[in-house]
Amino acid sequence: MQSELIVDVQKNEVSIALLEDSRLVSLQKEARNIAYAVGDIYLAKVKKLMPGLNAAFVNVGYEKDAFLHYLDLGSQFSTFSTFIKDALADKRHALSISKLDLKPDIDKHGTVTDVLTPGQELMVQIVKEPISSKGPRLTTEITLTGRYMVLIPFGDKVSISQKIKTTEEKMRLRQLIESIRPKNFGVIIRTSAEGKRVAELNHELKTLVACWEDTVAKAQKATAPALIFEEESRIVGMLRDIFSPTFESIYVNDADIYGQIKKYVNLIAPEREDIVKLYDKEEPIFDHFNITKQIKSSFGKTVSFKSGAYIIIEHTEALHVIDVNSGNRSKAANDQESNALEVNLRAADEIARQLRLRDMGGIIVIDFIDMAKAEHRQKLFEHMKEVMANDRARHNILPLSKFGLMQITRQRVRPALDIVTTEACPTCYGKGVVQPSLLFTDTLREKIDYLVNNLNVSNFVMYVHPYVDAYLKKGLLSQYRRWKMDFGCKFRILPDQSLAYLQYKVFDKQKNEIDLKEEKDIDSSATKNKTKAKNRNKEE
Repeated sequence: MQSELIVDVQKNEVSIALLEDSRLVSLQKEARNIAYAVGDIYLAKVKKLMPGLNAAFVNVGYEKDAFLHYLDLGSQFSTFSTFIKDALADKRHALSISKLDLKPDIDKHGTVTDVLTPGQELMVQIVKEPISSKGPRLTTEITLTGRYMVLIPFGDKVSISQKIKTTEEKMRLRQLIESIRPKNFGVIIRTSAEGKRVAELNHELKTLVACWEDTVAKAQKATAPALIFEEESRIVGMLRDIFSPTFESIYVNDADIYGQIKKYVNLIAPEREDIVKLYDKEEPIFDHFNITKQIKSSFGKTVSFKSGAYIIIEHTEALHVIDVNSGNRSKAANDQESNALEVNLRAADEIARQLRLRDMGGIIVIDFIDMAKAEHRQKLFEHMKEVMANDRARHNILPLSKFGLMQITRQRVRPALDIVTTEACPTCYGKGVVQPSLLFTDTLREKIDYLVNNLNVSNFVMYVHPYVDAYLKKGLLSQYRRWKMDFGCKFRILPDQSLAYLQYKVFDKQKNEIDLKEEKDIDSSATKNKTKAKNRNKEE
């Protein structure tokens, strides 16, 4: 199976698409200026205790107070809170947790009022981003994630990923980490550590310990609420969790991000450094790799798959509901039971892909087509477990109920990715009446004339819908060529699959978008105001 990673870097957003045999299986989008992301560490202040919820509301600087439950304090909270108190009291000297004697674990059945007080300052880490009207969810059990391991300050255990199967490798890794880990630091060994040498693991462990010490030093200098730790690059952070040395290639359309990713790949897999490639063509990178079209067909309420069958996906506040329909199948089996089993199995494949693609979390209820035979229901259950085995998010699958419903719980740490595939009319904005489409080319010509002769812009690129692009460039003496002759070769017209039919975008040579409508409106309104002012002066 050929795997490729495509990174689309835009001014305000980064999108990472994972392709398996040119088929989109995972899509991550993140704003470049996002705040309060999972893994960020803050120096925060307890604002209000809620004994009824056995939790506290904490101020991390977000518009909604963050939520910290008693069970998220961690078993070593007594040692942690004492360390933070001492570190903040003595801001001149760095404190080392390796010299501490760990206190007994806090009571699992205790109450938040026993360990927290309003106004108390804490180091907290975000474990769930703000979703809907809720603020971030926090923990004081800090973890620092690397490629091969996760470091847990105030811990004393070494845990190993269950995906490492061989007993000999588990024993090797456990003994190795036990021999090099500092006192009072716990470690979780990740799957990617399998087969790695002691020098590589020791280097990363020292890097994570230094990261912890820097975070504590920043907390000593900060005033709550304050961000004291975040990933050096969110893009590298996103890449770290999905990167695999088996990737055939990684394409990036931004030179700076290309350098960051190349440096990261060189660090963790030097022999695979050449898989990172800079994409520098004018055609949008997602269009070039046929991702835009797959996004349009894979998101939305109805998703079709093989032989005419389809699924309908509905979202509510509490859960996601998926309905499976056979549709007008062209190759239906002879009997209804076999037909239902075949549709359900193919639907399971698509549903597993959709869960990863949309990052749907929480409770998912699937209404499969009813099947009478128990062995068929069991086969579907086993197949669903098999196709979701590669899903990195923690999940639990229950067998079909007597009503033919399957329930799945899937880890949710951020809002589900919801991409609107319907296109708003760029001309009428939903009013239902548009200008004649035949005159659209005249509008484009006016815009080019305005850019070249009024704004004196050169070397700009105008993106239009592929159908419009084909119409403009058809024939030996096309409209596009005539425009080039009229205005000079100062511009290019290129297709963009993400645009609606009568929509266009213009970018200058620095790849900054030019808002033609806004500039022209401002210009015309300014002219009108000047005219009115002149008329008033004449009247006076």
